Amino acid sequence: MEQKRKINIILHEPEIPQNTGNIARTCAATGAALHIIKPMGFAIDDKKLKRAGLDYWDKLNITYYENYADFLAKHPEAIKNTYFFTTKAPRSYTEVSPYPDNVFIMFGKETRGLPEDLLYENRDFCVRIPMRDTLRSLNLSNSVAIAVYEILRQWDFEGLREDGQLTSREW
Repeated sequence: MEQKRKINIILHEPEIPQNTGNIARTCAATGAALHIIKPMGFAIDDKKLKRAGLDYWDKLNITYYENYADFLAKHPEAIKNTYFFTTKAPRSYTEVSPYPDNVFIMFGKETRGLPEDLLYENRDFCVRIPMRDTLRSLNLSNSVAIAVYEILRQWDFEGLREDGQLTSREW
């Protein structure tokens, strides 16, 4: 079933191939598009990236951009529909309701997150995943999965199969 709504995941300068591979797998499983803003801390042919994404690379909608300006030039609609996930935000990602139909969710590099100037310029769209204050952050691929599934939950998991089947017998 084709999704009417669309989730766009933006990775701003990702550094760890395994995280990007795991995020690619989440995109394949949910129908989300993946946008990667360079520079990256690894080569696209990195074995760790391929292994983490398993055999889902052909099921992805993935686009690369030279920088954030390049991304915005190709997606001007993202200016109004992007939520910036950061540990520095004053409000929770669950306070956004509903997420727009063509939503963009942006995540920063593993070591530093998103640039603070970008966060300040978009402060009304910055959100955080609550966590204990004694830790720095969650894993990037886990954070993306949390965000994607909150959006999908709000959209009643539109376009996704919600039932499972046993292989050897009926439920």
